[in-house]
Amino acid sequence: MQPHATLKPAVFLDRDGTINEQMGYINHLSRFHLLPGVARAIRQLNGLAIPVVVVTNQSGLARGYFPESLLDEVHAELHDKLAQEGAHLDGLYICPHHPEAKEERYRARCNCRKPAPGLLMQAATELGIDLNRSFMVGDRWSDLRCGASVGTRTILVLTGYGRGDAAYIGPKQEVQPDYVAEDLLVAVEWITSQLGYESAQKRA
Repeated sequence: MQPHATLKPAVFLDRDGTINEQMGYINHLSRFHLLPGVARAIRQLNGLAIPVVVVTNQSGLARGYFPESLLDEVHAELHDKLAQEGAHLDGLYICPHHPEAKEERYRARCNCRKPAPGLLMQAATELGIDLNRSFMVGDRWSDLRCGASVGTRTILVLTGYGRGDAAYIGPKQEVQPDYVAEDLLVAVEWITSQLGYESAQKRA
């Protein structure tokens, strides 16, 4: 681990259903669409120098539904769409594994497939992140369990699978979100208030 004078709080974001439309497997570039307000939300965090890190399970790669080159194209498109609106990511971490993967190199019971915390722990080490002061935002309970297991606060967004999971899966879960937000923009307003920043609406 590289030495860091001060560990920083960060915002970890799930990908599908949180920052882009939940389409099942994104098996073609034409299926990738950012959700409304996402770039603005990320730009607000960028403006406060709060690291924004995407952590995503991509078992479609393991299952052979699309090639690694498509995943690279999708993430290039993500970076480009954010850049067009003055936003950027500080990290993007992928779990390509699945226990039943077609390709042997992806066939694993790993520590990086959410709800396992490996991606968050890797990012924390590489980027100097204080997990106990950080936030995990996602539309599935696997995201919430992942964040809670390493001490982050957790936010369920009602985009993607979020609304259905909140209604039918959440009530039975031991782990509950610290906050439920209509979308990422609302989640970021709550996060910044928790970190002691004035709301973006008031700043405007």
